[in-house]
Amino acid sequence: RLTADKMVNVPKERKTFCKGKKCKKHTVHKVTQYKAGKASSFAQGKRRYDEKQQGFGGQTKPVFHKKAKTTKKVTIRLECKDCKTKKQLVLKRCKHFELGEKKKGGGPSY
Repeated sequence: RLTADKMVNVPKERKTFCKGKKCKKHTVHKVTQYKAGKASSFAQGKRRYDEKQQGFGGQTKPVFHKKAKTTKKVTIRLECKDCKTKKQLVLKRCKHFELGEKKKGGGPSY
């Protein structure tokens, strides 16, 4: 089994390669978690689905029920601090994801 149950803690800044026209070198990037935007009601697939659903005949497309996964892959969005170029990076599966949290002191407290 993969280590999907671990907690992932990512720093809010990381130095990585920037492919922007200005940079083309390793620079500091700002890290944020990617979140999908609101689905558009004018997208071709949604218009086709709505058209097919109209009228009699019940549900026309399959509705997915057999959910097997307990985690999702985390996508982080990296923005170059110099040229503002953005890129995305997919991390491994994890149940808990944190951005720039301080480590909890696991050592003994005297």
